[in-house]
Amino acid sequence: MAMVFRNIRGELVPMLRLAAPLALAELGWTAMGMVDSIMAGRLGAAALGAGSLGNMMVYPVAICATGMLLGMDTLVAQSHGARDHMDSRRTLVSGVWLGLALAPVAAVAILGLIPVLRAAGVNPHVMTLVAPYIRALLWGMPSLMLYAAFRRYLQAVDFAKPVMFALVSANLVNIAGNWVLMFGHWGAPALGLTGSGLATSIARAYMAAFLLGAVVWRERRSGYLLFHISWRPSLARVRRLVTLGLPAASQIMFEGAVFGIVSALAARLDDVSLAAHSIAVQVIATTFMVPLGISSAAAVRVGQALGRKDPEGAVTAGWTALLFSGIFMSVAGVAMFAAPGAIAHIFIRDPAVVALCMVLLRIAALLELFDGFQVVATGALRGLGDTRSPMLAHFAGYWVVGLPVTYVFCFSLGWGVRGIWVGLTSAIVLIGVWLMIVWARRARPA
Repeated sequence: MAMVFRNIRGELVPMLRLAAPLALAELGWTAMGMVDSIMAGRLGAAALGAGSLGNMMVYPVAICATGMLLGMDTLVAQSHGARDHMDSRRTLVSGVWLGLALAPVAAVAILGLIPVLRAAGVNPHVMTLVAPYIRALLWGMPSLMLYAAFRRYLQAVDFAKPVMFALVSANLVNIAGNWVLMFGHWGAPALGLTGSGLATSIARAYMAAFLLGAVVWRERRSGYLLFHISWRPSLARVRRLVTLGLPAASQIMFEGAVFGIVSALAARLDDVSLAAHSIAVQVIATTFMVPLGISSAAAVRVGQALGRKDPEGAVTAGWTALLFSGIFMSVAGVAMFAAPGAIAHIFIRDPAVVALCMVLLRIAALLELFDGFQVVATGALRGLGDTRSPMLAHFAGYWVVGLPVTYVFCFSLGWGVRGIWVGLTSAIVLIGVWLMIVWARRARPA
């Protein structure tokens, strides 16, 4: 272990070179949600809460579907590390077909959640806003799956900057779409929250097209070899992607479904509680994007090291990524604890929402460090080909511990939305500690 920490100095620059654009890309991704929330806040607390609730329903299913492609990190990175570039291209082809096959499945699953929300007793005023918003988001599902396949390939072959540019520029598309479709500019009808969903779908189509262009641009070096190989999917490779991706997708489902459930619980309380909860979720989602980008870099760097038969380099890459995450999330947690009011005012000026949000953000500050550890350890383990351990950790942490604690504190003890955040914090701390222990045991140089 001492040798690993001595080697970290040499890994800092390569890890930063890959992690920085991926972290910025993730921030660009969540900036779309933040801009949507800020602009929805102009429509009132109910619209803000409905938008967040809709995202909490769509996001777990959509990201679970894209999570089925996370095995591309392992396969493409290891092939790239072994300099088997044809194998990397074949994985891309299979990933594209798998993504397109999953898009309608995800859309049907999301549509099925609308009656579930009604049955759960969501506020009727919120329900009239959230159902058409969810339907508008579904138009972007095929584009989202194509984007995911192109992204996993590009970052695993060390071509990550286009991913960053795609997300950053897509925010401009989303803002323009919101301005036109939400508020009825340039002769368009004022569609309110539904217009925001349509703008997001348009932005996702743009992202997929941008990354396809990046893939084509990179292929010029090989004489566009990618377009001269067979585009018939390899069933064996698809099965391998599913074998790696299913546990990763299940882990995302366990996590995302919990956030969807607790958002539905917050919606049973009142508009103020739902709005404050929505803002707190948006804030931690924003900070989470940086270690999420670092996690992708960890999966790639660990996988590439294994591909070139360098297990010590794989271990060094994982610990370097965890170091970066620990530094960033410590700073983020301190900021959330010290200035929660200033953060809440970015989203809304309602005094009651701001006051409650300040309490929630101070609770959430306690989970930041562990949230970073769990996601980066998940990425490093994925580089090793282990997607099962994170799945088990997230299931136990969220469903065995987090949800019961949430319900008891929220309803049985009468803490309301504060109890929800006590439950979430307990789950994330447990998962972070668990996965750090798993990584420490697995990450031993041969």
